[in-house]
Amino acid sequence: MEKTNFEKLRVYKLAENLADRIWDVVLKWDYLAQDTVGKQMIRAADSIGANIAEGTGRGTLRDNRRFIRMARGSLYETQHWLRRAYKRALLSKQQVESIKPIISELSPTLNAYFRSVNQAAVDQTKRSTKYKVQSSKA
Repeated sequence: MEKTNFEKLRVYKLAENLADRIWDVVLKWDYLAQDTVGKQMIRAADSIGANIAEGTGRGTLRDNRRFIRMARGSLYETQHWLRRAYKRALLSKQQVESIKPIISELSPTLNAYFRSVNQAAVDQTKRSTKYKVQSSKA
C-alpha cells in the first residue's frame, strides 16, 4: 500500500509507535485491567494518530488545526491512563521508562506541527484578505 501524506509525517510515526507500544503492553494484562484501563489507554493512544490522519484528510487548514488539538488532547488522556496504570501496578518502571521517550518527543513534535499548520492558516488568510482588498479596488 502506498503511503499517504500523513504517514510520512514524523509526528504521525511517533503517534503510531506510541500506540503500538501501548497495545503490546496491554495485551499481557488480565481481563479486568484490559477491559478498564487498557481499553481506555489504547483508544486514547490510537486517537492521536487517527486525529492527525483525519486532519490532513479534511483538506482545510482550519479543520487540520482542530484535529491536531484533538490529537493533543488524546495525548494528554494517554498520559493520564499511563499514570493510572502505573499507580495500579499494571506497568513496571521499566515499561514506563520505555514509553516516556516516545511521549517526550511526541509532545513537542505535535506542538510544532500545530504551530506550522497554524502559521500556514494565518498566511493563507492574509493572502486571501489581500486579494479581496485588491479585487475590490479594481
